[in-house]
Amino acid sequence: MDLPVTTTVDLSAVRYDSATGLVPVVVQDVDTGHVLTLAYANREALKRTLATGESWFFSRSRQEYWHKGATSGHTQAVVDVRIDCDGDAVLYLVRPNGPACHTGENTCFFRTVSHVETSAARDSSVTAEAANDGQVSSVEAIEEPEDVPADAPRQVGSEPSEVQLADFATLVQLWGLVDERFRTRPEGSYTTYLFTHGAEKIGKKVGEEAVEVALAALRAELTGNAQTLASESADLLYHLLALWRYSEISPVDVFGELDKRR
Repeated sequence: MDLPVTTTVDLSAVRYDSATGLVPVVVQDVDTGHVLTLAYANREALKRTLATGESWFFSRSRQEYWHKGATSGHTQAVVDVRIDCDGDAVLYLVRPNGPACHTGENTCFFRTVSHVETSAARDSSVTAEAANDGQVSSVEAIEEPEDVPADAPRQVGSEPSEVQLADFATLVQLWGLVDERFRTRPEGSYTTYLFTHGAEKIGKKVGEEAVEVALAALRAELTGNAQTLASESADLLYHLLALWRYSEISPVDVFGELDKRR
């Protein structure tokens, strides 16, 4: 499939929905031109896609990351990631390893809409309206059928608060998750991917995230909005913990060094 010549832009050019932090992602077969799926991603999911070369998304219904094909084996090799002229939509150009749809169809768009309304269609419409009345829609509920464990840290809130001992519970839980991933290496996990590629890959990610933290701090100084700095800092902490675990040190070792300097 021939596509227009593109220019390269930074990941920061993507515009996420202000309420959800997500951006719609169209998945297209790079060879046939068939549109396979419409899903959603946040910044971290896009980073994982770019880092692994396979499709990652963020599930709105389960509120967690999912790696396409982690359980089915129907992964998607990402050839290119593009954004539209406004930056508020993303395109994954992929080579699929099997059907894209959980129904077994090659594409999720295998049904044609007709203007002729049957009784079954009317019943389906009523059911969908009832589901939307204060509940997750039926379409959203089956949006991502695969059971993929979430690896990433919880995003830091934007409201300033006094740091309490209990606030570090999240860090303790994250360390426990990273340690568990190191020991069990579940298939389809981004953390497993990092550990498989070793210190060089993890160290490179730590360096990249540290640069993004610094840039986010500069942007926060100009705009007065530090939410991106909080998000990038969470990414840096996660990758730093992964590097510690791979290198056989723990937060206790690091905190011990801090105590010595105090």
